[in-house]
Amino acid sequence: MEIALGVLVLVAVVCAGSALGRKLNISVPLVLVLIGVAGSFLPFVPDIELNPEVVLVGLLPPLLYAAALRTSLFDFGSNRRAIGLLSVGYVIFGTVSVGFVVWWLFPEIPLAAAMALGAVLAPPDAVAATAIARKVGMPRRIVTILEGESLVNDATALICLRAAIAAISGAVSVAGIAGDFLLAVGGGLVVGIAAAYVLTMLRKRIRNVAINTSTSLVAPLVAYLPAEAIHASGVLAVVVTGLIMGTKAPSMPNGAARLSQRSNWNTVQFLLENSVFLLIGLQVRSIVEGVQDDSLGAGRIWAGCAVILLAVLVLRPVWVFPATYLPRLIPSVQRKDPAPPWQFPAIVSWAGMRGVVTLAAVLVLPEDLEHRSVLILAALVVVGGTLALQGFTLPALVRVLRVQGPDQREDALNQASLTQLATAAGVARLHELRTEDDPPEVVSMLKRRTQERGLAAWERLGRPSGETATPSERYARLRLAMLEAEREKVLELRRGGEYAQEVLTAVLDRLDVEESMLDGVLEEVDTSGDGGGEGVAKPGGECAHLESAGSPEVPGDAFCDDCVKEGTTTVHLRMCLDCGKVGCCDSSPASHASRHFRTTGHPVMRSIEPGEDWRWCYADDLLG
Repeated sequence: MEIALGVLVLVAVVCAGSALGRKLNISVPLVLVLIGVAGSFLPFVPDIELNPEVVLVGLLPPLLYAAALRTSLFDFGSNRRAIGLLSVGYVIFGTVSVGFVVWWLFPEIPLAAAMALGAVLAPPDAVAATAIARKVGMPRRIVTILEGESLVNDATALICLRAAIAAISGAVSVAGIAGDFLLAVGGGLVVGIAAAYVLTMLRKRIRNVAINTSTSLVAPLVAYLPAEAIHASGVLAVVVTGLIMGTKAPSMPNGAARLSQRSNWNTVQFLLENSVFLLIGLQVRSIVEGVQDDSLGAGRIWAGCAVILLAVLVLRPVWVFPATYLPRLIPSVQRKDPAPPWQFPAIVSWAGMRGVVTLAAVLVLPEDLEHRSVLILAALVVVGGTLALQGFTLPALVRVLRVQGPDQREDALNQASLTQLATAAGVARLHELRTEDDPPEVVSMLKRRTQERGLAAWERLGRPSGETATPSERYARLRLAMLEAEREKVLELRRGGEYAQEVLTAVLDRLDVEESMLDGVLEEVDTSGDGGGEGVAKPGGECAHLESAGSPEVPGDAFCDDCVKEGTTTVHLRMCLDCGKVGCCDSSPASHASRHFRTTGHPVMRSIEPGEDWRWCYADDLLG
């Protein structure tokens, strides 16, 4: 009974805290940590002991798997150098550096135990940084690097922690550490790939949605347990499996199973990642009370913890800036990946919040270790300090540095362009499959519905909220009203008892599926309706600039020469239709295409990305 009540209270507080954070526009992880801290000092709240096994086996694998499912394997690969330098290089650097700082502050603590604390404090949290990064609208590359780092750094840190704990007992050697590291990494990769292969084969053959979804939910354990059984990195195995499964999922059969997987994992991730921060706060009282009687003295302990927090904050930029710019001294690296502006590594340096893995891992330290409570308190201070200092100030830092996040207008344009290409492919397949026996009205209806979806994407492009609803939006609202009436009628008939429950359920399910699709249309309208006055050029032409724009030839080896001169990164390429000047898009750090318009007044540019031929008038904010 107490367990059931505890779970109920936990879920209720998580939901209420998340809603409060969103309403107040405050980071949800920070709100939940503060609620947990307050709760830990309330007399009626029982002491909650954070079991490291529960976190490292029950929480960490599904959280990392859910994050890996959403991470693009292609983006991960294109940023592998930066991710590797952070998730492996920085973790090892932080382990050794923080370890020596701890040993210098508290010589009474063995060096191996100090290194163990360094390993515990090294990995930034997998949830806090990316949650804040997406909230404040950081550039996609920064978010990708932070997500990739958080997927792999826990594996590196746990490997380092395992070696440090072995050193505490004296049973360790340099050769042994190297062998364990190779086994952990190599075994994790092999097991992760094997688990992904087995799960993919199973899910391709399972048509039942419930069984298919259940297979997805146990996937983290399918990867984690075999890896840990052979003393490899279970965390790395889970990440590899998640990356592969996330990449293969869209090509698997059974769309209902894909939707079910996405919905269920969203719910699991929401509950677990938010429960994690609440649990962090609930540990505060018991950890603080645990150091009251330590022989090192309260004043010295707290001062030492503050210095350790300072070291953690300082060491990250000490690593990030050289790791960002030194590799680009190699000409081949510089050509392929020009150096980003200094604001990028500055943000990555400050996005180093620690989380529940740090607290769970420090509890793995041997119970008989001298001054163990001091190490646990140091971990708590670093977690709380980084969440408070970096979590509260990171959004302000992004604003001060004027770093642009993804351009919503460009995203809308690309979405419409991609939808148009997909629609064209669907219509082409229809023409391939149709026969003379197919009723003309069926073919016409299929073509019309397919093309309407593509047109709806163009309609939603930045329409000012004050304008009349687009046809697709009006259709969605009217159809939702019709569906409500249809559902009321079915429920009325259900009360009469004239129809079997199975028949009623089948009809209601179809109504729910259609309603969910229409809800998605209206959500897109709500998020894009304040696009700043951006519009669409109507057939027949309302923009003289678009009508009179020329068509200069697109160079075969086009590049943004301003990006090359300034050392900035190009995301997409645009070309001025007046003078042929090639510049980078508004999602690029320097936005040279828009800057060219402001400098010259040339109003029309076009996309020269492969497969795109749309044009944009800066003067009239219209698409052609």
